Amino acid sequence: MDALVIGAGPAGLMAAEELAAAGRRVVVCEAKPSAGRKFLMAGKSGLNVTKDEGEAEFLAAYGDGWLAPMLRDFGPEAVKDWCRALGQEVFTGSSGRVFPVAMKGSPLLRAWLGRLGRAGVELRLRWRWTGFEGAAGWRFDTPGGTEVLRPAVVVLALGGASWPRLGSDAAWVPWLRERGVEVAPFRPANMGFAVDWSAHMARFFGQPVKGAALIAGARRERGEFVISARGIEGGGVYAVSAAVRDGAGLSVDFLPDLAGAEVASRLERMRAGETLANRLRKLGLAPVAVALVMEFGRGMDPAAAVKGLPLRLAGPRPLEEAISSAGGITRAALTEGLELRAMPGVFACGEMLDWEAPTGGYLLTGCWATGRRAGRAAAKH
Repeated sequence: MDALVIGAGPAGLMAAEELAAAGRRVVVCEAKPSAGRKFLMAGKSGLNVTKDEGEAEFLAAYGDGWLAPMLRDFGPEAVKDWCRALGQEVFTGSSGRVFPVAMKGSPLLRAWLGRLGRAGVELRLRWRWTGFEGAAGWRFDTPGGTEVLRPAVVVLALGGASWPRLGSDAAWVPWLRERGVEVAPFRPANMGFAVDWSAHMARFFGQPVKGAALIAGARRERGEFVISARGIEGGGVYAVSAAVRDGAGLSVDFLPDLAGAEVASRLERMRAGETLANRLRKLGLAPVAVALVMEFGRGMDPAAAVKGLPLRLAGPRPLEEAISSAGGITRAALTEGLELRAMPGVFACGEMLDWEAPTGGYLLTGCWATGRRAGRAAAKH
C-alpha cells in the first residue's frame, strides 16, 4: 500500500476517496465488523447531511473558525453535489436542514463503498489498531492474529469519545500523547442534562415540549426538547448544550412569540381564584409545560415563569451518551493540511480533532471537510 487510513467512518472514507483519486493505493482498517456504524445510527431518524444557509451563519456554528478554510472548500453546496454524484438526490427541509430523499444513511453508504471499491480502496474489517511497533510500525489485532503495517503515509480517523459501542472509544489518546501529540481532554457535546424530578413529573416522561425557546447566556434557540426519566434531551437542548456545559444557566420561554407584558396582561384578565395550572392552560401552555412551571416556578411571578423559567439541572449526561464530543487533537498540534507536527507523514481528521458544532448537519459536514483536507494533503506528502 501507499496509504493507510485507520477508521471507516465519514472522515476516514472521505480521506480514502481523496487518496485514491490521486492515484494512491489505499487500505482502510476498521475495528468494527462493518463500516460507518455511527453514520448509520445517526441516519436512523433521518440522515441530516448538512445545513443550507448563508456562509457566515454556517461557519459561525463551528465556533472559533479554525475549520473555516476546509468548510469553504467543502461546504453545504459541495455536500449536496457529492450526494447527487452517488445517486442520492437531496432536499432541504423548512429548517434549512438537508436530507437525502431516501432519508436513511444506508443507501448513501452502500453507493459510496461501491465507488471506493471500484477505485481500488481495500477495506479490512475487524482490524483494530492497538498501538505502535517500533519507530514506524502500526500494530493491529486482526481475525488472523497480530499484523504490523508500515505504510508511507497514515490518516487517522478514529472518532472522538462519544458512542464508544459504535467505535469511538478514544483508546488512541495515550498512544499519540506518548509520541508528543497534544490532545485536549474530551467533554460531552450535543448532550442532554440530568434533572432530579419530583415524583409527579413521572407521568410526563417521554413527552416533548414544543414551540419553546431555550435561553443559555447570550444564546437563545427555538427547538423541541423531551422530558425523560433521566432529565431533558433533544434538538433544542443540544443547540445550547455547549453554553450550559460551560457554566451558563438554562431557562425556557414557553411563549416566545408573545411579549412579557402581553403574557402578564392575559393572566391578569383571567378570573380571580382560578388555580395557576388552569390559568396556564388557558394561556395556551401544553400540560407538560404547565407541569414544568409547577415544578420549577413556585414562588415566581407567573408571567415571569412563562417567559423565563429557570431549569434546575444536575449536570450534563455522561460522555458516552453524548451525540458528539468536544476535545481531541489540538489545532496547535496540526499543520494546515492536518498533518501531526510531532509525527510527519501522519494526518488526522473528523471527531479526533478539537472542534465541536451543533447537530443539524454541521457534524457530518465537518467530518467530510476535514477528511477531504487530510486525504488531499496525505496524497501530496
